Amino acid sequence: MISRTSILLVSCYELGHQPHGLAMPLAFLERAGFAAETLDLSVEAFDRVRVGRARFIGVSVPMHTALRLAVQFAQRAREINPDAHICFYGLYATLNAAHLLGGAADTVLGGEFEGALVELVSHLARGSAAVAGPAAAPRPILERLPFPVPVRAHLPPLDRYAGLEKDTLRLSAGYTEASRGCLHRCLHCPIPPVYDGRFFVVPRQAVLEDVRAQVRSGARHITFGDPDFLNGPRHALEVARALHREHPDVTFDVTTKIEHILKHREMFAELRRLGCVFITSAVESLSDPVLLRLEKGHTRADVGAALDVLDTAGIPMRPSLLPFTPWSTLADFLELLEFVDRRGLMDQVDPVQYSIRLLVPPGSSLLARPDTRSWLGPLDEGAFSYRWRHPDSRMDPLHAAVSRIVERAACAKEDGALTFDRVRAAARVVAAFPPAGVTGVEQVLLEAAERLPAASTRPAPPTRRRPPRLSESWFC
Repeated sequence: MISRTSILLVSCYELGHQPHGLAMPLAFLERAGFAAETLDLSVEAFDRVRVGRARFIGVSVPMHTALRLAVQFAQRAREINPDAHICFYGLYATLNAAHLLGGAADTVLGGEFEGALVELVSHLARGSAAVAGPAAAPRPILERLPFPVPVRAHLPPLDRYAGLEKDTLRLSAGYTEASRGCLHRCLHCPIPPVYDGRFFVVPRQAVLEDVRAQVRSGARHITFGDPDFLNGPRHALEVARALHREHPDVTFDVTTKIEHILKHREMFAELRRLGCVFITSAVESLSDPVLLRLEKGHTRADVGAALDVLDTAGIPMRPSLLPFTPWSTLADFLELLEFVDRRGLMDQVDPVQYSIRLLVPPGSSLLARPDTRSWLGPLDEGAFSYRWRHPDSRMDPLHAAVSRIVERAACAKEDGALTFDRVRAAARVVAAFPPAGVTGVEQVLLEAAERLPAASTRPAPPTRRRPPRLSESWFC
């Protein structure tokens, strides 16, 4: 029979927060009469004992980084426990089903997967070797589920995860989701191939009870991890109002599209009063041709207008960026940096954002576009992404240099203003090279960045009054 010690749910990385990808499946399993152990490899060591005694191992893969780490975990788990049934579940599971079912996983579940996960465990509990029904299919499951309250009692405490940095304070941060999926179809996003333009609301009481539990555990800030908090604006506002009524001293942050900021501009003053301290929005680029290629649904002008809306409301925007695509030019990159400086966004953009490069996983919506063959290379199965090269030979070395600059800066806990100056120095140097025939330029760029002073000439962060931010930089 399946017992608590024979079910193991594993998370490898969830952007520095306590894994919702364990808490929600745990709730579904417990409601069905199953208990489970958990292992969060982002804060816990690999546990041979827990892995070795499990009959069922569910591995959460909500993002690309988590997937790569999860495959390494699965290989190790197979060596220790070859008889365990390994199931990969989450957003990146179905996108990469063909590869995963080749050895890493026995089953793959995506979309609204928790009901199928319970069904799969029930099959194993009955001693069934075969899996039937939704649990057998790698296609995304898109049916409305009766959501329970996530179970977090078995997870590591919140103080082991990212916190909110506000002025000189570091506050414990929780995480929840008021909705899943997304109405939009941005071509580079992994959500549309799985959810096909649909989203599912999590009942308000389940969300609020999840928040209550985390506040009791010490949370003073909540991240709403919905792909877009304003896909259902009425539901979102009701949740935010209820949170503030019950926990007036607890702040929160949300993610929403530029077009939603403009469409619901009257909402943000109230969100600020309710405790919203920053908003993440996928700006991606300031190039209208690039934005059109990605079908982002906004323009360069819209970005400036959205920043004005949030500035008026008193909510800082923390933009996510995609500076390196096959269509982005060196001029685009330089203009993006000048825009950040001109708008005073330096402390609102995590430096890692300057290094983000287009990821094209199997199943990406970009693969269906007729022009994709002109720039796409072969699939790198180990990296779970298709390779591509920029037509301007300066851009790939620039990307490599910027990646190294921001990685070194993060390790050294460097002031973000100095990191920004290093990135801009590298970009200005590469602009002096011709657009073709560049070799060995990466080291030149790094040396140019290193020649900057050891400290930024700008005011120090305490003087600059950096806006609130999470202590873990956002990246996929």
